[in-house]
Amino acid sequence: MSGERTAVLLIAHGSRRKEANDDLVRLAEMVRARNEYDVVEIAYLEVVVPTIPDGGRECVAAGATRVLMLPFFLSAGSHVTEDLERHRREMEEEYAPVRFELCKPLGLHPQLVDVVFARLGEGSRATP
Repeated sequence: MSGERTAVLLIAHGSRRKEANDDLVRLAEMVRARNEYDVVEIAYLEVVVPTIPDGGRECVAAGATRVLMLPFFLSAGSHVTEDLERHRREMEEEYAPVRFELCKPLGLHPQLVDVVFARLGEGSRATP
């Protein structure tokens, strides 16, 4: 579709630990650096801001006509299948005709095994 502006909304659970939340901020910076999407925003499901509705609002305000919601989660548990899907439906209703699409979580993507082996190779040198 010509004229389409695609946004990425990276979504993490949210934590009381700032260091955990900062991972999502750094991931967004890395995604932005590749210049493949018009807009890249972050949001958290719980505990901290910006919330998912905040992130969706920012994407729309930046002119997005399509928002790819990527869960920074390892599996499709109830947060992804229920909570994030509910947010997707609500934002799609509120911001029609903008399309909100919930992507699969990181899950068992074939490249994840490479990350697992990299972390195993680090052993106890890895900082939690």
